[in-house]
Amino acid sequence: MVKKRKKIHFIGIGGIGVSSLARYFLSKGCIVSGSDSLPQNDMQSLGVNVFQGHFKENISKDIDLLIFSNAILPDNPEILEAKRMKIEVKSYPQALGEITKKYNTIAVSGTHGKGTTTAILSIIMIDAGLDPTVIIGTKLKEFNETNFRKGNSKYLLIEADEFKAAFLNYNVNLSVITNIEEDHLDFYKDINDINLTFQKYVNENLKKNGAVILNGDDKNCLLLRKETKKEVIEYSLSKQEKNKIKLSIPGKHNLYNALAAFFAAKKLGIKEEIILKSILKFKGTWRRFEEKNIILKNGRSINLINDYAHHPTEVRATLQATKEKYPQKDVVVVFQPHQYERTYRFFNDFKKVLLEFEIKKIVIPDIYTVEGRESEEIIKKVSARKLSKKVKNSTYTENIKKTSEYLLDYLQGDEILVIMGAGDIYKLENYIKKEI
Repeated sequence: MVKKRKKIHFIGIGGIGVSSLARYFLSKGCIVSGSDSLPQNDMQSLGVNVFQGHFKENISKDIDLLIFSNAILPDNPEILEAKRMKIEVKSYPQALGEITKKYNTIAVSGTHGKGTTTAILSIIMIDAGLDPTVIIGTKLKEFNETNFRKGNSKYLLIEADEFKAAFLNYNVNLSVITNIEEDHLDFYKDINDINLTFQKYVNENLKKNGAVILNGDDKNCLLLRKETKKEVIEYSLSKQEKNKIKLSIPGKHNLYNALAAFFAAKKLGIKEEIILKSILKFKGTWRRFEEKNIILKNGRSINLINDYAHHPTEVRATLQATKEKYPQKDVVVVFQPHQYERTYRFFNDFKKVLLEFEIKKIVIPDIYTVEGRESEEIIKKVSARKLSKKVKNSTYTENIKKTSEYLLDYLQGDEILVIMGAGDIYKLENYIKKEI
């Protein structure tokens, strides 16, 4: 008798995490379908039937399992229809949690840097012959510009997000925690609530003989160390290993990411020589200080830096790396705030960070997914005409199309254009560059 292939449907299949999980199940021979608010050509090219929009008609009786993104609300019509049909329904973290039980799982967590740290560690493990399966929330050149790698060993390497306490679903052998700060305050009450959740994660989700790699320069990581009896390995910029590590990408924050990967790899028994060579050859990930020279539609040439930064700490790290690499260049920054709640709660921090560096121009479109006067009023406060002596000018541009029109008129060529945000601001590149 021929065994039936399992059919899995994903809601929010275009999400950077969910699409990685979809690729995992495809690699296991499952039939995959999905839905998203936008077209998903990458997934369709793999034979995935993708519905645009979320409708109950997308759900059929032959579906064995429905997996939904953590960003999807419980009243989604596809979830309701699947439950009515008595189809098994799991969130992305719940589904990934089941997978972690089958492997020796290494999970990278933290408010910032977890994607880059996971990427560096994946390259080290591959070079060392450990052949890991990797589920990551960014695209890597080494994975053919995708966010998934199929391995054939006992090792699973994942990026473990704290959003909605997702990582409390995972069974982990080795945990890496890059830092702990206030974020996702639409879910967490405050930093104490976040700290308690990380403590629960380490104490309950880390296996009995597991270990945790912690940032020894982060006060909340040190607090976590006091609250666990698990094996703890610290890394710090004050330790001598930082002098051994050579990076091909700029920024102090990336040195921290490399240190985290270094100590995790050492714990896995990988030789130091392999670790250092792998770190040096790492060229970065999608939308993490992703740099290229582009020709604008007006014929002028600029350097474009595309970055996912959407938290004040990340914005500072990106701008600091930019100024370190290009101290004499004019820097123009386009920052798209991400989510109303985050923008509102961190408003003063964003304002402080954006005033901290010598910037020729700050351009700020609307908050991602939010339109109208609420967005405009917050943003206008940041983009006041005379912000400081360091920032010569600032402009509110409303949307991507108007932002592109403004930039094509403003940019003279030879500037460094930094595009930051976790929304769709990365699409700005296609609006301003010349088609070749």
